[in-house]
Amino acid sequence: MSFKSFELHPQIQAGVEALGYEEPTPIQSRCIPLILQGRDVMGMAQTGTGKTAAFGLPILQRLMSGPRRRVRALIIAPTRELAEQIHEAIGQLGRKTKVKSVTVYGGVKQNAQVKKLQEGAEIVVACPGRLLDLLDQGVIDLSHMEVLVLDEADRMFDMGFMPDVRRILGRIPAERQTLLFSATLPEEIRDLARDILKDPVTVQVGEAAPVSTVSHALYPVEQHLKTALLVKILERTDTDSVLVFTRTKDRATRVAKHLKKAGFPVTFLQGDLSQSQRQEALNGFRKGKYRILVATDIAARGLDISRISHVINYDMPDTVDAYTHRIGRTGRAERTGDAFTFVTRDDRAFVWEIERVLGEEIERRTLEDFDYTAPPRPSVRDGRGRQGGRDRLEEAPRPQPPPGDLSVFAAFHAASGLPQRARKVTLYSTPRSRSRRLRSAR
Repeated sequence: MSFKSFELHPQIQAGVEALGYEEPTPIQSRCIPLILQGRDVMGMAQTGTGKTAAFGLPILQRLMSGPRRRVRALIIAPTRELAEQIHEAIGQLGRKTKVKSVTVYGGVKQNAQVKKLQEGAEIVVACPGRLLDLLDQGVIDLSHMEVLVLDEADRMFDMGFMPDVRRILGRIPAERQTLLFSATLPEEIRDLARDILKDPVTVQVGEAAPVSTVSHALYPVEQHLKTALLVKILERTDTDSVLVFTRTKDRATRVAKHLKKAGFPVTFLQGDLSQSQRQEALNGFRKGKYRILVATDIAARGLDISRISHVINYDMPDTVDAYTHRIGRTGRAERTGDAFTFVTRDDRAFVWEIERVLGEEIERRTLEDFDYTAPPRPSVRDGRGRQGGRDRLEEAPRPQPPPGDLSVFAAFHAASGLPQRARKVTLYSTPRSRSRRLRSAR
């Protein structure tokens, strides 16, 4: 099947070809015909499978006829980053159509957004909070809306947006086409789907599990040695670009600063940054200015950066779904990728859960010349008399060869009951082609 089989408007087809798209992904090939027919659709697919084009192309096709300069399609997304990404994707696909898209989200002044709305736009890509603000102010008119898309619905539930979403649903036309996309389907999303979808078609592509093109590895390590181990791995691994996930905003900032001091081209992304700072970090990472992005889970969904070769979980995520979405940033669009996860003894129960979802035991790795027995550096008081806490200790010490006995590794497995099956590696620089062959043979 090719995109030409959808018989899209020539101006839309020109945008598809300009992006180099030839064959649709499974979610696109199954959803696009249904949406073009006007059906309500609930799409379930792993992240990175092309969902944006799956709903974006039919929306553009619909808007090629009928009135312009009024909001006819509303796309609701959980984060500003995802909203911007959807907006950019639709802009690229519809570059020849003159269909206008506008983003609406908080964290920035609303004046520019209001001005663009007043100039006329057919598509609004919005986060729930700012959209409600503009509705309350009467500066956005959704009375002519024909299509509603809820993207990453499970993430919106996780972030507490469902009450806002239901308020929005009460203020838009009941006669509309509704499309709901989600990577997982918790009961709350099932309830929402039953309430808002009319005679829907459910399209599911793959399982709600980590993508099969990703290779997984665990690195048992004490908490205070994580940063030193991260530096060592980055020095010795053949990477294109690396996304490092931390649990807290402060830790993301500190780890990034430590890597920068070590000479790595790095930036960070966390919730305290302004929108312009976030965008600069994402653009710099996307264009290759920065090889490493250290981020909290704000970056776990919706980042469409296909060339990420490695995801490193500096901290374990809170849920298996979060693990799935974190590592879904690599291994996208049929490419292969690697997911490394640092694990402490407290993480062993969560490791079992991940292995249960994967259906296999994850390889344990250690570095031969890394000192896993190095003690924490003693706390020191800063110039204002404050004592460094636990997080401060994570940035030290540097590993001291020769290696000591790997007590952390042994303790992790003794406590977990898992077999001590690990590969000690001096370098992780296996040629990418050989790495791909090994993974494809599994």
